[in-house]
Amino acid sequence: MSMMSIRPATPRDRDAIRLVEEHAFGQSAEAGLVDALVTDGDAIVELVAEEDGQVIGHILFSRLYVHHAGKEFAAVALAPLAVDPSFHGTGIGGALVREAHVRLKAAGERLSIVLGDPAYYGRFGYSHARAAGFESPWQGEALQALAWGEAPETGRLVYATAFDALAA
Repeated sequence: MSMMSIRPATPRDRDAIRLVEEHAFGQSAEAGLVDALVTDGDAIVELVAEEDGQVIGHILFSRLYVHHAGKEFAAVALAPLAVDPSFHGTGIGGALVREAHVRLKAAGERLSIVLGDPAYYGRFGYSHARAAGFESPWQGEALQALAWGEAPETGRLVYATAFDALAA
């Protein structure tokens, strides 16, 4: 019987991560986003789920800033989360989110933003109500936030430059 493990992504995982992203999303946009975020040095936490030496899941949190009243607050953006389709429904995505949250909190992060399915991300504490006061090109029900401490509730979200291609 094999065991799934979660560990930090390494440079040797790049090709496997690209494949998981492309299989999970059926396109290459998310894989390109990952490549750009890592290349630009904007990745804060990047983990892979591995089984029998094969990468089957991936999560990346990148630096995001909240600009409000002339101040800048550092936060993180969860994007993307991907699990190989043959492993959907096995809890790998949730395990990746929970482990990343542990690491982010331990590192002193206080605010995470995600654009995704409210029913899915709500299980981890994300809510649109917490993100409703932010100005973002993606403002809507899918924009959600999770705070682990004192963090702004309003302001303009400024994503890493790699996201610019997605907002266009």
